Amino acid sequence: MKLISCTLLCLLLAFGIPVASAERESPAIESIQADFTQEKHLKILQKPLISTGTFIFAAPDSLRWEYRTPIPSVLLMHDGTIQKYIQQNGKFVADRGMRLDSMQVILTEIGNWLDGRFSGNDMFTASFPSKNTVLLEPKDPALAGLISRIELKLAEQRGLLDSVTITEGPQSSTTMTFTNRVLNQDIPASAFIAE
Repeated sequence: MKLISCTLLCLLLAFGIPVASAERESPAIESIQADFTQEKHLKILQKPLISTGTFIFAAPDSLRWEYRTPIPSVLLMHDGTIQKYIQQNGKFVADRGMRLDSMQVILTEIGNWLDGRFSGNDMFTASFPSKNTVLLEPKDPALAGLISRIELKLAEQRGLLDSVTITEGPQSSTTMTFTNRVLNQDIPASAFIAE
């Protein structure tokens, strides 16, 4: 459940998150594409677990979050449905054992974050320690048991992020760094449908 929640928060925060309009202006986000590298630090691991993949978002609510290494999988959100696929024998097959309840709760926040609405957020309290940093802390103690803090590093180009760090506990965190970011390019609907 922690891995699912962490991955989903990264998805939601990965790009296009402008700081509240009083803090920073951002362009309208129509679409975002990027590569990512994820580093998972856990007390039980001698060195971090590294994953790589790609991310695609198209407004208002279509996502493709694809891990290429070490285990190929893809999470798709389109037309109000969320599906996860894992690679078996070179083909993606539906992961029917995946619980989607927590995903749907978190995904409801995507609209707020993409519009830069942090102050009225029901799930997180936002602070702005510097012009390129946003800190989010959970309001609900149940969520705080999974995630103690999220730190967003804003890119120089408005509307994009350099990285997201999710702290889950004293010795547990996930950092996602984004590269090759492309903003507001046309994306076909087929990118959000299982192949």
